[in-house]
Amino acid sequence: MNRKLLVLPALLGVMAPVISGCGSSGGGSGDGGKPIVIGTTDSIELDKKDNPAPLDPATSYDSAPWNIFYNTFQELLTYPRGSTTPTPDAAKECHYSDQTGLTYQCTMRDGLKFSNGHPLTAQDVKFSVDRLQKINFPVGPVSLMSGVKSVDAPDDKTVVFHLKAPDATFPAKLATPAAAIVDHQVYPATKPYDGWKLVGSGPYVLNSYTQGKGGTFSRNSHYEGILKINNSKVELRQFTDAAKMQAALKSGDIDVMSRTMSPGQISGLLGSSDQSIKLTEAPGGEARYLFLNTAAPDLKSKAVRRAIAEVIDRQAITRDVYQRTTEPLYSVVPQGITGHTNSFFNLYGTPDVARAKRTLSDAGITGKVPLTIDFRQDAGGTMNQPEAQEIKRQLDASGLFDVTLRSKEWHTLLKAASQRKYQIFAISWLPDFPDPDNYIAPFFDKDNFLNLAYQNREIQDTLLPETRRQAERSTAATSFQTAQQLVAQDVPMLPLWQGKQYIASRDDITGVEWALNSSTTTQFWELGRGAAD
Repeated sequence: MNRKLLVLPALLGVMAPVISGCGSSGGGSGDGGKPIVIGTTDSIELDKKDNPAPLDPATSYDSAPWNIFYNTFQELLTYPRGSTTPTPDAAKECHYSDQTGLTYQCTMRDGLKFSNGHPLTAQDVKFSVDRLQKINFPVGPVSLMSGVKSVDAPDDKTVVFHLKAPDATFPAKLATPAAAIVDHQVYPATKPYDGWKLVGSGPYVLNSYTQGKGGTFSRNSHYEGILKINNSKVELRQFTDAAKMQAALKSGDIDVMSRTMSPGQISGLLGSSDQSIKLTEAPGGEARYLFLNTAAPDLKSKAVRRAIAEVIDRQAITRDVYQRTTEPLYSVVPQGITGHTNSFFNLYGTPDVARAKRTLSDAGITGKVPLTIDFRQDAGGTMNQPEAQEIKRQLDASGLFDVTLRSKEWHTLLKAASQRKYQIFAISWLPDFPDPDNYIAPFFDKDNFLNLAYQNREIQDTLLPETRRQAERSTAATSFQTAQQLVAQDVPMLPLWQGKQYIASRDDITGVEWALNSSTTTQFWELGRGAAD
């Protein structure tokens, strides 16, 4: 096995006052028309009640559909290979147009079309953002555009965003599928586009998608942007079992496998001598959290939440459950992201049951505290249940808690969590963009997508607005550190671990080292087929 190590930039670069793009780089393909087959255990479910439009960017806010969105929709801005600075794609130039930082203007690229041949204009951009806000789908990505006061399209080439407050992260938000441009002639203005339908202007066309099996994609002949496309066809094949996915890679039935490999598979591939398969390892932005409902009767007391923080042993979780393929995380902001500080470790130190007992005793709590932890049902290589069982073991063994575990299908879990029906729930967070703002605001800002009971006015009214006025992100580090300290003090959530990224491939597949972005999205266009090493 050939092992490559890819080091991705972890920080957003300085936001330049003017962002200019290059011409279309299109690119060719030497694959002879043979599709590159990518295996995944990520699933996308159509649920007529809770998730009727799984491929609508106005409703879906999860890694599996976003993996498709990044490859089929176009945004005004995108990230060139190896860069963390947004660069124009559907736009040819974008800039803040006044000194207040409240107006952001983009000029559209010439010749833009959707995959169905309809022209793409500034009016479609306005329509897309307006539509996102009007639909306001529960647990959808609308929170990323919550800072937009209004959008104007004075002509076909110009789109102007009027912001409620200065926001240095706004260009990064425009590079996410929350700002995906949809065809106003196809998508309804005030309701989701139901079913498995999708019309975009990105590098690929979705030809078909079947729940439980996957989808087929072909190069979009109408795409005009900066991305070089290195193949003509891609097949995304879904597996319910990570071991079967690996067997398919070994036999050559698939060319690439990414999310999600089990820790055992990763360890095995790292030590394998099979020269036909390459494993690429990269730093990752994934973070795993336990969220604590501060309005739940047994969790209203800060002492209970702090006692949980004093008992949890992250080292045991990363060692015994994840076989050291993850790293302990002691803050809402992961290591490698600007402004990170080990706020939970600084406050609570190493696990200490005696200290947790004193914390509860000092608050007048003497009996076992009943807790219920809800988590996502496992699929493929995920370890949600073993992780939950280890957390239960630790908390029960302390003699201070009595823990019940429950697993739920993803959309059921997310909807109920946002309705504050759970005491404690676990989720993995993949950043929308690599900035500390995107680890704090989605949970602790006003209109956060999880609708958490916990509200901290200093974070919402002072710290986040301060950081968003800083175009040079390193100057915002102090405010971000203060926010992390506040979260650690109040314990509305408990960080557990941060993950690395892994992608395995056959040795004749090129571009694998560039295929994963910071959100663990597989960028189809980077993959090509060449000679085996």
